[in-house]
Amino acid sequence: MARTPLTVERILSVLDETPKHLAALTVDLTPQQLRTAPGPGEWSANEVLAHLRSCADVWGDCISRMLAEEHPTLRAIDPRTWTERTDYPELEFGTSLHAFTSQRAELLAVLEPLPAESWTRTATVTGAGAPLVRTVHAYARRMARHERPHIKQVARIIESLPAS
Repeated sequence: MARTPLTVERILSVLDETPKHLAALTVDLTPQQLRTAPGPGEWSANEVLAHLRSCADVWGDCISRMLAEEHPTLRAIDPRTWTERTDYPELEFGTSLHAFTSQRAELLAVLEPLPAESWTRTATVTGAGAPLVRTVHAYARRMARHERPHIKQVARIIESLPAS
């Protein structure tokens, strides 16, 4: 089944909504609840946020480089590996969400005024098999598509928490 393409407007909307959805879902939860995973081997809301921040770091940096440089060569970085280099999983949820929200505002401030031709700027990505050519649009779309299921995941995590 082919994926429906995401328009620039829809990508921007999803990217704008993600921190707001996370804040709304978690507003009434305690730090302990935010660190509680539904089961063994599953992520807590705090771990999902750490993952989203790592993805935003890695993919956002790719976007920034494509906009700053003429067809750069980028080394692929696995966001899960990137998470291991950060303190994101140990941070309090509120602190981490504030940082994620600020980072997202900065990304949107760059993306929202972009002319159409800037969305087609490219980079060659190496280090994950054969080199691939990716665009700003592809990275922004990837981020937006990736975040939607994680918002649903956080909602499921919250639903699984024992009643207070």
